[in-house]
Amino acid sequence: MNPSAFDRVASECARGTGGALAHSERMKSETLRKTVAGVLGGAAALTLVVLLVPGWGDGGGGSPREAAGRALSAAAAGAPAAADDLAALIAEHERRVRESPGDDRAWARLGAAYVERGVGSGETALFPKAERALRRSLALRAPDRGNAAALVGLGALANARNDFGAAREFGERARALRPGSWAVYPVLVDAYGGLGDPEAAGRAVDALRGLASGPQVEGRHAQAFRDRGLREDAAVLAHDARVHATTRAERAAARHRQGELAWEHGEYAEAVAHYEAALEADPGAHRSLGGRARSLAALGRTEEARQDYARVLERRPLPGYALEWGELEESLGERDRARSLFGRMRELVARGRRDGVDGDVVLARYEADHGAPEAAVHRLRDQWRRGHRSAEVADALGWALYRAGSPEEAVPFASRAAGQDAGGALFSYHRGVIALALGERGEARRHLVEALRRGPEFSPLRAPRARAALSAVAEPEPGGPKDLYGDGPDPIDEPEPSDEDGADGDGREDGADGDGANEGREDGAEEDGREDGSGEDGAEEDGREDGAEEDGREDGAEER
Repeated sequence: MNPSAFDRVASECARGTGGALAHSERMKSETLRKTVAGVLGGAAALTLVVLLVPGWGDGGGGSPREAAGRALSAAAAGAPAAADDLAALIAEHERRVRESPGDDRAWARLGAAYVERGVGSGETALFPKAERALRRSLALRAPDRGNAAALVGLGALANARNDFGAAREFGERARALRPGSWAVYPVLVDAYGGLGDPEAAGRAVDALRGLASGPQVEGRHAQAFRDRGLREDAAVLAHDARVHATTRAERAAARHRQGELAWEHGEYAEAVAHYEAALEADPGAHRSLGGRARSLAALGRTEEARQDYARVLERRPLPGYALEWGELEESLGERDRARSLFGRMRELVARGRRDGVDGDVVLARYEADHGAPEAAVHRLRDQWRRGHRSAEVADALGWALYRAGSPEEAVPFASRAAGQDAGGALFSYHRGVIALALGERGEARRHLVEALRRGPEFSPLRAPRARAALSAVAEPEPGGPKDLYGDGPDPIDEPEPSDEDGADGDGREDGADGDGANEGREDGAEEDGREDGSGEDGAEEDGREDGAEEDGREDGAEER
């Protein structure tokens, strides 16, 4: 994550005073700002704010200010354990708006605090309250009168709800009012990222770097590099953010980002170490619980992974965690447990939808792999029409089309996702399986090797399938390469033609019998009537195994 909605809104509220802060207050605010963490990268924009607002804490001595500092520091790392402090901050602003209902700045701060708490804790029911507070602020002071703070808050809320088009609109309106304010750019980074426009997101990162500095901005820059597939550069910046961190929350955030990068490199033990360091720095960094659970599962430490998944679902109930845990159980043959967790995932998506959160991408990923690929295609096409064209959506749509029986139509989407290099092993695996379904053995081999190189255990369900699919294309086609360099036969080595050797009467060379186009479908195609997870990617209906042809050949051998 990045500087929070609350931080950005309060920053804009401070600008709205016309620069009336005394020098001592500016110095105090800057000192306090530096004590609050900026989380590295993420879908929602939430971290620093109220401490920048002139007059924050008036009438309450140091306690409200201290509570706000603790709450924001923890929220910077997505820590609902610090919700008591954030609750104190919210209670203070609820009191303020009751006493002064015409205070547009207090309404904007309150709305941003609701967003902050909702993202950190998974309490999506706070999002409608946030929207009401932010729109109340706009009703009291319109944007054309300088209320950029409420626009920034609404942009952060839209990102939290995965409504990236609306987030872009709010962010651009705020930028038009305050082009020199750092507060608007994290909203734009997330919005353009969700819309699949990495160039515009990169420009927003560059603008942010020109206006602000510190570990939170280094983390933003690291995320931008990671999204472009430049993981080595991202790792350097993430390390710099960790070195420059001065607070516990900053250290937790930096360690979490390093854990994410280690996971994507297939360095699972190192990822666990980073996540544990994040949790040691901030025990409320619940997203690091989710990362550690995933990494422990990859290391085969199943019981520990289960414990972490249980904790994170209790403390930060997001549908993605339920889906991950369910697939772990499915990979272990625990189908009843898996089915229960998939049901929990659906419940969480439905709950979020009631609060304005779009969970269709998570739901479509589940449907594509667990028996309803046509429904997944429908959901993801709708996302695409709305302009949500990130690498994640492109990959999900390509995979759903393949699972629905349209591998040719899947190729442009899967290629777009794999080409952006943002999804690591999963995107490469999907692209390889689609190529295999189309008989493109070399292309399939390349992507499958890349997937397993990046993440040997990238998924408890899919990594074994990737190895099985690769084994089907591991050997070159019989007869060897026909033209190694693509420039025709070498005249020096070309034998003289004779009546005894050469091509068959129909001109085909050895092994070119033309029936390999459909070999090696990914560990089998769909079967009708499967239950949740049962028979997924299983054998063909006629019983063929490991891509064998209908005539009983195994391991994709060519018919001679």
